[in-house]
Amino acid sequence: MDYGELMAGGIKLMVFGMGMVYVFLVIMIGAMKVLEVALRPFATLLDPPAAAPAAKKPAASSEDANLAAIAAAVVAKMTKK
Repeated sequence: MDYGELMAGGIKLMVFGMGMVYVFLVIMIGAMKVLEVALRPFATLLDPPAAAPAAKKPAASSEDANLAAIAAAVVAKMTKK
């Protein structure tokens, strides 16, 4: 086999592989659409999830400020090397 035949075979294999992936994805999307339609009547059987109450953000304490200062000092010391 010369270089041209090898390249042609590689291109054919690439096009075949990409075509198979495309066909698989089209079939998968079709199956998902069919399942959506088939399972739509059962969607009302499940209760909707309850909305979680909004959590209040606590005020920053002095301990958090101390930890932030320590972290900044460590980063500053490590970057001076």
